[in-house]
Amino acid sequence: MRDSDLLADEAKYCSFGDTVHYADPPKIFDRCEGSYLFDAEGTPYLDLQMWYSAVNFGYSNPRLNNVLKHQIDTLPQVASQYLHPTKIELAKVIAQDMEKKFGNAGRVHFNVGGSQSIDDSLKLVRNATQGKSLMFAFEGGYHGRTLGASAITSSYRYRRRYGHFGDRAYFIPFPYHFRGPKGMSKEEYGEQCVAQFERLFESEYNGVWDPKVGQSEYAAFYVEPIQGTGGYVIPPPNFFKGIKRVLDERNILLVVDEIQMGFYRTGKLWSIEHFGVKPDVLVFGKALTNGLNPLAGLWAREELINPTIFPPGSTHSTFASNPLGTAVGLETMKMLAETDYEAMVMGKGAHFLAGLKDLQKRHPEIGDVDGLGLALRAELCEADGFTPNKRLLDKMVDIGLAGGLQHKGKKCGLVLDVGGYHKNVITFAPSLHISTEEIDLGIELLDQLLNLAKRA
Repeated sequence: MRDSDLLADEAKYCSFGDTVHYADPPKIFDRCEGSYLFDAEGTPYLDLQMWYSAVNFGYSNPRLNNVLKHQIDTLPQVASQYLHPTKIELAKVIAQDMEKKFGNAGRVHFNVGGSQSIDDSLKLVRNATQGKSLMFAFEGGYHGRTLGASAITSSYRYRRRYGHFGDRAYFIPFPYHFRGPKGMSKEEYGEQCVAQFERLFESEYNGVWDPKVGQSEYAAFYVEPIQGTGGYVIPPPNFFKGIKRVLDERNILLVVDEIQMGFYRTGKLWSIEHFGVKPDVLVFGKALTNGLNPLAGLWAREELINPTIFPPGSTHSTFASNPLGTAVGLETMKMLAETDYEAMVMGKGAHFLAGLKDLQKRHPEIGDVDGLGLALRAELCEADGFTPNKRLLDKMVDIGLAGGLQHKGKKCGLVLDVGGYHKNVITFAPSLHISTEEIDLGIELLDQLLNLAKRA
C-alpha cells in the first residue's frame, strides 16, 4: 500500500491521542538495522534518538532478536500466577547488582511499561508511608502519562483535561545551569538549588514540615538523575548528594526514574551511579528489552517491598513479567556483563561531544552543548546564543525526515528528537553500538541541516 493511502487511513481510523507527529506529513518507515531506519524507497535515515532511548543496542540486534525467536518457540506465553525461569533469573541479576552497588538488599517488581511501573512505585511509596499521597518532583521532569505518572510530571498539559487523582507533586527547580542565574558556576548553582529545597523545612510555616513531630507531609522525591524529555539537562556532580542529605534527615524516600537513562545510556548501568547516592526505589524500562517487548519494573529496598508489607496482589498486570520480555531482558543483562560498556560509551560520548562543540563554533545558533556518555544535548537559539529557537529545530526535524540530505552523492535522512523546556533542544540518544564513522556522519548531516534550515 502506498504511503498516501496509509496516511489517509490513519487520518480516518486511528486515534491521535497516542500519537505525536514530528513532521507533516508523518513519516512511514519500512525496516530498520543497526543505527538506521529505511523508508519504502530504501533511503537510509541515521537515527540519533533510537526510539527515545528504548533501542540502546541497535535496531535488529541479532543476539537479542534470536533470544526472542527462541522463546517464541519454547514458552511464549504463561499466565502471571505461574512462574517461569527467566522472570526469577532476571529479578535476581538486577537485585544482586543493586545490592553490590548500593549495599541494600531488595526485590524487583515487573510491569509492562515505564509509566505503569511509576504507578506501581507510587502505590509502594504510599503503602510504606501510611498513605501519604504528596510527592516532590522536578520542574522539567517527565515520568509518564498515566494518571499517576502525569501527576508527578511537571507539564500541566498532560493533566489539564483529566484533573487530579490523589498523588500530587511539589515541583522543585532543577539546576539547569545554561538557563540559571548568571555569574554562578554549575556547582554553585547546584548548591543554591539544594539550599532552596532545604528552606522548605525551616519551620512549620514553610508548609511541608511539622517540627514538633519531625514529619514531612511529602512521602518521596521523584527524580530523573538526568532530565529526559526536559532536554537531557545534566546536573552538577554535587547536587544529588545535597538533595539526598536533606531527604534522609527528614525520612523522605528517594525514587530514581531510570526509564530513559538506564542500561548504560550515560556510561553506567544506572545514571544515578555518577552522583554517589543510594536510591530507595529505582524504576527502569525501555532499553531492558531493546524495544522488542514492553517490559519495565522497579527495584525497592527490602523493607519497602517484602511480602509482609507489600503482599501478593498489591498491584497487578496480566502481561507483567511475560516470558518473551524477561528472556530478552535476561540476555540484555548477560550481554552488558560481558563487555566494558562503560569504557565504550564514555569514549564514543566524548567523540560525539567534541563534534557537537566543533559544530557550535560554526553555528552561533547552538547556544549550549553538553553530554554524559551517549546522552547528549544541543540547545538551539537565536543568533544571540540564548533566546530559544523552536522554529529552527522544527525546520531541521522536517528536513531530516524528508530524506533529501546528501552523503557521498546519495540521498539520506536524519532522525532527531525534540526536547527541552522550550522544545528547542536536540536530545541525542544514539545506539550504544554506533560507530565513530556514524557519529562523524551525524555531525556532517547536522551541519547540512543547520545550513538548510537557516536558509528556509
